[in-house]
Amino acid sequence: MEQRPLGRTGADVSVIGLGTWQLGGDWGDVDEDTAGEVLDAALDAGVTLLDTADVYGDGRSEERIRKALAPRADRPFVATKAGRRADPFEAAQYTPENLRAWVDRSRRNLGVDTLDLVQLHCPPPAVYSDQRVYDTLDGFVADGSIAAYGVSVETAAQGLTALEHEGVQTIQVILNIFRRKPLEELLPAAQRAGVGILARVPLASGLLTGKYDEQTTFPADDHRNFNRNGEAFDVGETFAGVPFEVGVEAAREVAAIAGDAVPTAAFALRWVIDQPGVTTVIPGARNVTQVRGNVAAATMAPLSDAQLADLERLYDERIRAHVHDRW
Repeated sequence: MEQRPLGRTGADVSVIGLGTWQLGGDWGDVDEDTAGEVLDAALDAGVTLLDTADVYGDGRSEERIRKALAPRADRPFVATKAGRRADPFEAAQYTPENLRAWVDRSRRNLGVDTLDLVQLHCPPPAVYSDQRVYDTLDGFVADGSIAAYGVSVETAAQGLTALEHEGVQTIQVILNIFRRKPLEELLPAAQRAGVGILARVPLASGLLTGKYDEQTTFPADDHRNFNRNGEAFDVGETFAGVPFEVGVEAAREVAAIAGDAVPTAAFALRWVIDQPGVTTVIPGARNVTQVRGNVAAATMAPLSDAQLADLERLYDERIRAHVHDRW
């Protein structure tokens, strides 16, 4: 699989990574054996970046990664996140003491002395400009607790604020066919700064697989059921902030643009891979079949000019009004 430099971290990582939120919780049940199979399938297929967080299943995702990696000689790059164990709306919680506790807990969960990458996990907006937080993270780099740090953001503006701090090595942002605003300023600015981009929610929580219709339902413990209007966390994390019925209809058009010869999900992932500035796209997978479908995007040809134009028209006509101004 193609490998790309992850900003200035010195690491090269696969263009298709694996997001592991679903291995911790909030996507319906994924049992221990299935989680191990998903991780093994991804690693065997050439995935060299895993993205997790300390709150995915209250550490379950990190622990499952540790278990999967234990027998392997070659360790992938593991990016985790910190901050959501606090009140996510309380900037005062981002103290040196709390950051230390969160980082040390992730080190234990993952079974490592040094975390490859810690990302501030969509904190309150004020945190992105709080120099004390960055100074604390710089101290963790200096003492070897972490090798690098970055930020995970909800908005392009938050990413631009984070780029003002030279220690930031990566930015994780929602980017997909339905969520294009980061292309305007954030990705070009990150390129200029030598900062890596991890693109999350690339399939709009499954909408861009083309498999859902207006009658599709989700389990009670799946955020696609309980967070459609942002009841639990930012609504952008669920269906990329697109109203479900709007997204289902638009996804049918994406499938038509992709054509019968190409799976819609792989087509959507290829679009993300080819955006200038993107390092890695991090789709999730709940089973081995989904892993293999995601990885197939890495060997696809780039989308044609006609397909790109059709997708841009679709966005302008059906999606822009729902997501552009807010994010």
